[in-house]
Amino acid sequence: MTRSDITAEALTLADARRLRADRARQVADVLRRQVLYGEFRVGRQGSGALPAEAELVREFGTSRNTVREALDLLRAEGLVERCPGVGTHAVAEKYPHGLERLLGLAETLREHGEVANEVRTTGLITPSREISARLRRPPGEPVVYIERIRRLNGLPLSLDLTYIARDLGEPLLAEDLARNDIFVLLERIAGQPLGLAEVTLEAVNADPHSAATLDAPRDAALLMLERLTHLADGRPVDLEFIRFRGDRIAMSGTLHRTRP
Repeated sequence: MTRSDITAEALTLADARRLRADRARQVADVLRRQVLYGEFRVGRQGSGALPAEAELVREFGTSRNTVREALDLLRAEGLVERCPGVGTHAVAEKYPHGLERLLGLAETLREHGEVANEVRTTGLITPSREISARLRRPPGEPVVYIERIRRLNGLPLSLDLTYIARDLGEPLLAEDLARNDIFVLLERIAGQPLGLAEVTLEAVNADPHSAATLDAPRDAALLMLERLTHLADGRPVDLEFIRFRGDRIAMSGTLHRTRP
């Protein structure tokens, strides 16, 4: 066999491995959604068991090695456990957080369990110019700062840093923040409903403080939600920086295409 033949064979094997890895990701993407939101989801009527490898091979029209690589991807994400002689079972779930309606976390996840708030810090602070500008407050005017850990069924879900205009925030501090969503309380204090919110969502790595607070691995992927909420009259009153555990929540919504 010549050197060129050996090189060609190596390239062919590399291409085969790449194609199998590509196909494994495709299979994992479909199974991931089923694990998180479908019949395999923990706590649903099913047992949490995924179909046998042979069944997955038939369903996806692929090889057993590809299916095993796909399951390994899900196992590395902490979503399934593979037990020799038993099969593969879902061991984790994510909770859906819609992006189509302006709701507090307890309102959003009420059907999935109890949301509890651990209030870590509250009080008046002098904000940065950026925060004052976002809330349309004069520079140097104090705002109310609230820091909370949000838990769902006892598990840490998010770390919320909230800045609220003083006239609404100070009365808010007298309320039961441990058992209520801030949105519900704000509407009662303001005497009008909330209107809209400007939202930015991005992925960030957990800093040491956030990781410790959320009981997450250091540098774990978090979903960072920045939300500026307005009253119905258009006034911005609530600026939040929310770090969600990326392994416990998924953002979803329905998008409609309109003419440019």
